Amino acid sequence: MKAVFIAFDQAHKDDVMETLNRLNCRGFSFIEQMQGRGSKTGEPHYGSHAWAAMNSGIITVVEESTVDSLLASLKKIDENSPMLGLRAFVWNIEQCY
Repeated sequence: MKAVFIAFDQAHKDDVMETLNRLNCRGFSFIEQMQGRGSKTGEPHYGSHAWAAMNSGIITVVEESTVDSLLASLKKIDENSPMLGLRAFVWNIEQCY
C-alpha cells in the first residue's frame, strides 16, 4: 500500500475528485482550505487580501499498482493549468487495519 498526498489549487477540486473516482480510490481524507506556496514556481495561496487563492489537500491510501496511473492523471491536470499548482507525494504505508 502507498499513501498519496495531493496538494492543489481549489480550482482543481472537480478534476482531482473525478480522477480519484475513475481510478476507484474510494478512501481518502479531504482538507478544504489549506495555505501554502510552491517550492519553485506559482503564486502563494494564503487566503489573504494580497494572495486570495487557497489550496486544498487530499490524502489517500491506494494499492501500489494504482500509483502510476494516479500520478500520470494528476500530472496532466497540473500541466493543463501550471500556474494554479498541483503536486502529489507518495510514501510507503508500513501497516494499517
